[in-house]
Amino acid sequence: MEESGITISMDGRGRAMDNIFVERLWRSVKYEEVYLHDYEEVGEAVKNLGNYFLFYNRERPHQALGYQTPAAKYFGKRECA
Repeated sequence: MEESGITISMDGRGRAMDNIFVERLWRSVKYEEVYLHDYEEVGEAVKNLGNYFLFYNRERPHQALGYQTPAAKYFGKRECA
């Protein structure tokens, strides 16, 4: 693979740890939204998931962030639009 210029995405130091955050996010999405709803149409899933991500980022406190929301942590204490 190296002779073809292809690199493995997990080859860098600490890269495996990056995946933990993504896996945790998708676990939350599945257990807090997807598994609780029986979507009839794709549009309904898109709308509900969009609303969930707004909730996840703006309203849901995260233990790893000292019980702040991601928006509050990123933008500070100011209100997010």
